Amino acid sequence: MSAPRPRVIIVGGGFAGLHCARVLRKQPVDVTLLDRTNHHLFQPLLYQVATATLAPTDISVPIRWVLRGMPNATVLMGEVRDVDLARRVVIVDDDRREMPYDYLVLATGARHAYFGHDEWEVHAPGLKSLEDALEIRRRFLVSFELAERCERDEDRAAYQTFVIVGGGPTGVELAGMLPELARRAFRRDFRRVDTRKTRVVLVEGGPRLLAAFPEKLAARARRDLESLGVEVRTKQVVTRVDADAVWIGDERIATHTVFWAAGNRASSIARKLGVPTDKAGRAIVEADLSVPGHPEVFVVGDAAAAKDPVFGTVPGVAPAAMQGGAHVGRQILASLRGAPRTPFRYVNKGNLATIGRNRAIADFGFFTMAGTPAWVFWLFLHIMYLVGFRNRVAVLVQWAYAYLTFQRGARLITGRERGEEEARLSHTGEFRIQAP
Repeated sequence: MSAPRPRVIIVGGGFAGLHCARVLRKQPVDVTLLDRTNHHLFQPLLYQVATATLAPTDISVPIRWVLRGMPNATVLMGEVRDVDLARRVVIVDDDRREMPYDYLVLATGARHAYFGHDEWEVHAPGLKSLEDALEIRRRFLVSFELAERCERDEDRAAYQTFVIVGGGPTGVELAGMLPELARRAFRRDFRRVDTRKTRVVLVEGGPRLLAAFPEKLAARARRDLESLGVEVRTKQVVTRVDADAVWIGDERIATHTVFWAAGNRASSIARKLGVPTDKAGRAIVEADLSVPGHPEVFVVGDAAAAKDPVFGTVPGVAPAAMQGGAHVGRQILASLRGAPRTPFRYVNKGNLATIGRNRAIADFGFFTMAGTPAWVFWLFLHIMYLVGFRNRVAVLVQWAYAYLTFQRGARLITGRERGEEEARLSHTGEFRIQAP
């Protein structure tokens, strides 16, 4: 009787998980990919769903479809609750179902961090999932609907004020999109709201925006944002977030819409391994991305604190996750052959951020780009990295439509909770609405 094939469990269907699975295609292993959703998400364009430029289906594809040509792979929808390293089992869902493994790959990603103020999340959603993006889109669009109903200028101004916390790529990209959307796409849609008065405030606690970029490019990004009308606040910290205001230091800004882009923390599964973690909760891994003391367990992507001997700390970006996932797949195959493992080497393919129409910055280490050339390169690169021909065509068409018309094709308000408007306007006493 032949020996059973090694069982590889991959937790997470993001960039790292899929690239690991692809390396194991047609290899003598049985792969199970677990994810809490049924889709792979192209996170770099998530903010465009949040700003009504793209639809959720434009940047996501079913994981089963992606791995349809991999007969040795099984895709299961479920949520990992715990990992028993001693018994080599993954514990899944509330029924605590156990799944044994020979090799385990944790590619569980990260969530937004509120630095000890998790109670702020209800008022300031972050942007890590499709649900997050749709909630941000809903809050942004509903704010204008509620502003249209206000009688007092100060109430209307509060609904037209948007505060974004965090000056990294996500915060900068959100801040760059909102003014054009409000002042151009909405300009003729409302009768009682002057959308040109929309106020966007970007708050960063550090000395400058985009700390991962060279200072010259970060300064260019700030100038571009300010030319769009964004108020950029650096060296300032948010101290309080409520339903109708945000405090920057002692300054109170009346707003009903706050978006959070200020930090990340690794998935809780990485912390449950009982291995050393960094301040963001990422597992500190060996050179080959395995867990110390458990060479059969790997942590990769945003959940791992990986080091490269040349580059230093591996950044939490999509190319790093792709490279890490593929590397882990190769290490599993090397172990099965009895060959030595090799350390992970990160290849920096550049760092890009878009600020708005014809505005972007790019850092490739040996040279930099800004303005329209960087923006065109950004467009081309993201189209090429999208999974699936349909998605590439759909995104290209939506971008062309938005560029030529200044309009957005995904402005539906969905998921509205009954009674939400009453709660938001209760402080004004202007409306009394009886829900059906």
